[in-house]
Amino acid sequence: MARVRLILTGALLLLLGPPLTIGLAALSGIGHRWVDILAQFVGPAIFAAALVALVSLALRLRVALGAAMATVLILLIAGWPQWFPPTGEARAGAPVVSLYSANVWVENQDVAAVARSVQAADADIVVLVEVGEPLVAGLDRIIGAYPHRVIGRANAGRRGPSRYVFASRFPIRPVDTFAEQLDAAGVVAQTPLGPITVVGVHLTRPWPYQFQWGQIIQAQGLSKWRAAFPGPMIVAGDFNSVSSARIGRQIQAETDLIPAPGWPGTWHSALPAAATLTIDQVYRSPDLALLDRRLGRRNGSDHRAVVIRFTRAVPPPAG
Repeated sequence: MARVRLILTGALLLLLGPPLTIGLAALSGIGHRWVDILAQFVGPAIFAAALVALVSLALRLRVALGAAMATVLILLIAGWPQWFPPTGEARAGAPVVSLYSANVWVENQDVAAVARSVQAADADIVVLVEVGEPLVAGLDRIIGAYPHRVIGRANAGRRGPSRYVFASRFPIRPVDTFAEQLDAAGVVAQTPLGPITVVGVHLTRPWPYQFQWGQIIQAQGLSKWRAAFPGPMIVAGDFNSVSSARIGRQIQAETDLIPAPGWPGTWHSALPAAATLTIDQVYRSPDLALLDRRLGRRNGSDHRAVVIRFTRAVPPPAG
């Protein structure tokens, strides 16, 4: 019996190796591509480590349980900036605006599912990324309740053309893009909070799935957006990176934009939300305060939608 317990303990400790490596990579802050790709997986890693902890507890394997709990703690510390960023202090009495953001997936043909997801969110502003031709044909059903719309031009892709789509209860107008550096589109919305620049983005996949400088160059393109529109701004879409890894840190350092909390995750939608990656994000400028963030109803995509509510932030003390 003791030998069996020893074998089980060893097996569970081996299972903790990958989550622990991911946690240490994320904690290191090293931006090298080999380390950064590991730092993307803090969410799934803490889910796996928690499962090992539960099994160790059920089997009363104290050594394995202690190691699992230590690994969970390391991963929690590593993921804290991603899951619990500052939300800002809301200005008393200021209006509230809500936003729905989703990568609806270029191959998605389920118009009804996207329409149900958008309708259930009942947001003031809708940002849809990677809208393929089947969904474009069904836009009246998807965003028919919104009087103001901007439909972007078709962008060529290996799986077919796709577009950005913006819909709003408030008047919106399109604004110029920096397409040479960043796959993005934007509008200015005339909201009860005043004009807000709303940008939809879709960063390329990270190395090793694409060339290693791709996301870095695109993040630099986002800094150009921020310089051109220094007022209230919301940037939403598929960043293909978590906010606490290299690209997220670059965006925050170069633009002053602040990510919404990233728990639970958004990709892949077939997995339990607690075991997914938060690569679909919403960033806000500091003059806006985040009230809450939640996942939207499933929409037929491999990504989950994100719904946020925000308002004006209390300005920092003078001096």
